[in-house]
This record gives sequence, C-alpha cells and structure tokens, in this order.
Amino acid sequence: MIPAMLLAAVAFAAPVSAQDAPVDDEGLPTYEVQDGKVDKGTYNGYRRYHNSCHVCHGPDGLGGSFAPNLTESLKRLDYVAFADVVTNGRKVEGAGGERVMPSFGLDPNVMMHLDDIYRYLKGRSDGEVDRGRPARMGS
Repeated sequence: MIPAMLLAAVAFAAPVSAQDAPVDDEGLPTYEVQDGKVDKGTYNGYRRYHNSCHVCHGPDGLGGSFAPNLTESLKRLDYVAFADVVTNGRKVEGAGGERVMPSFGLDPNVMMHLDDIYRYLKGRSDGEVDRGRPARMGS
C-alpha cells in the first residue's frame, strides 16, 4: 500500500519534471544517454541532487559519512520505494546507532524535481551516467 503522503507528493512532483524527459513503459521516470550526453530531465536531476542531497549522500551519489551510497541503493530500490523514502524519510538501526533520512515530502526544492533526481541517480546506479556534471543533449 502506498502511503497517502507519497501519492500526494508524486502527484505534486510529476508536472514539474522536464516535459520532454523520458518515461518507461509503465510511465515511470527513466533516463536517456547518447554519446555521453543526458536528456534534459537527467541533467536537471544532477543539478537538483547537488543542490539538496549531496551534503549527506556525497558527490555523484557515492555516499558520505552521514548517508549511504545511492548508486548502490538504487540497484535494489525501484522508483516507488525511492519516492517513499524521500517523501516520508526512514530510520535505520545499526551497530553504529540510529541513522535517519529526514522527510522531504514538504520541501518543494526536492519534491517538485523528484522524478529528475531519480533519473540522475538511476543513470549513475546503472553506470550510464558518469561522475561530474553531465553534458546535456541538444547543447
């Protein structure tokens, strides 16, 4: 069952993602890479990730002292699970104590660009998007 806050957040985020950004057969966000260049949505995801997420999750999604490597996490998480964690947050108990991912469900700087952040991180996770600022198609 998808939490109500997630449904509202996804509905809130969807119209703002790059209009010409690719989706898969199920209508979920995906990325496109041609000759090392990325689509507009994936490029926007790079920008938005480095604005809001990299402080904890490290540059290029590779993890940091506060949060895990998202290029590995997205090998296991699909879009719905990713959106749920970003929207609602998560607490994980471990040997080093409690780790907390705060909820970004009410942060428009994240939620309005959730699809694009996912595109960027999924492309990184799949090894299709290199580290650093990607070149953008059509530029």
